[in-house]
Amino acid sequence: MTEEATTAPQVPRSRKGVATRARLVEAARVVFERDGFLAARVSDIATEAGLSHGSYYHYFDSKEQLFREVADLQEQRLTAPPDRADGVAPRPADATTPVERIRAANRRYFERYRDAAAIMGVIEQVSRYDDQVNAARMATQRHFAERSERAIREWQAAGLVDADLDPVIAADALGAMTARFAELWLVQGYRDYDFDAVVDQVTRLWANALGL
Repeated sequence: MTEEATTAPQVPRSRKGVATRARLVEAARVVFERDGFLAARVSDIATEAGLSHGSYYHYFDSKEQLFREVADLQEQRLTAPPDRADGVAPRPADATTPVERIRAANRRYFERYRDAAAIMGVIEQVSRYDDQVNAARMATQRHFAERSERAIREWQAAGLVDADLDPVIAADALGAMTARFAELWLVQGYRDYDFDAVVDQVTRLWANALGL
């Protein structure tokens, strides 16, 4: 049963209010990772953030609302452009071969998923029954699929990829394979794999499927 607010939450306008709200979001991530969504309590999140129980409802009206924000921020991290925080400086798309581009994208996705595996596991679970969290998950999937579709069309035009492939179906299918594999491996612990071997093998599957 959800702990309900007694007053409507306020949108913070001051710098202090924005910082306090951000502290609650970060505290919530810690508690959700530790306890899962169902067992997490608003009082535990407030305590983790160093705030009173009542202060929580000044910013959020429910545990669900706060979790959706945590999930949205995590999806943004997954889809953020590559930068030096990923360990590799961004390079122009035309500076790499198709296989190298696929490898770099797979490595980045698996690294980001691995580094956030605890919260990703909770997000995957909640997405099964929360429409808004599921919509955020589907938006991430669509982001990667649309990017892959554009690349496939580009490579088909250059004569590098099987011209008979439907770029939409290929992008959706290969993206779903990668996302589900990440969940099985990094969240559910289906098997223990060497990280570099996974990047290599999944990249080979992409390359073979596309006819590279």
